[in-house]
Amino acid sequence: MHVLPYLGILVAAIVEGEVVYSGAVVMAHMGRLNALGVLMAGTLGGWAGDQFYFYLARGRARQWLDRFEKVAKRRRLIQSRMQRHATKFILALRFLPGLRIAIPIACAYAGISPLQFSGLSMISALAWASAIMFIIRWLGPASLGAFGVRAWWAPIVPAALLVLFFRWLAKAGQADEPPVE
Repeated sequence: MHVLPYLGILVAAIVEGEVVYSGAVVMAHMGRLNALGVLMAGTLGGWAGDQFYFYLARGRARQWLDRFEKVAKRRRLIQSRMQRHATKFILALRFLPGLRIAIPIACAYAGISPLQFSGLSMISALAWASAIMFIIRWLGPASLGAFGVRAWWAPIVPAALLVLFFRWLAKAGQADEPPVE
């Protein structure tokens, strides 16, 4: 097994997420990549991306955030809500593309323990990578096969739909944010 494609998947999952990973799952379905290698690279990349923002926002970044008057005024509220709901937010993190930076930063700002964040983030990343792989490799082609479509490109259809769905989620989350005053 050549390592370079999997390293590329890992790096892409750190930076972006669904597009390259979905393409890699299609390649695994076609037998060009190892499915377990793709799953591991996607999982570790997604997890590492979350860790970057969490650990970046700990320590001095917390003091820097307090310089913003609106954030400083809401610090206790942010901390209280994040501490109450951190587990749910962290587990949903990989499935909320519009909040993939905000949730780790809010968790760090609220003082969520690194062990809790990193552990739950790994579970979220594995669930994300597994769900995408399941939809593209098994559910998608089987669903299209029920309609008589058994072409080599059948896994590309669910992959494209997943990418479009995650893009839509990210844009919908940004559109729903209140304007900054």
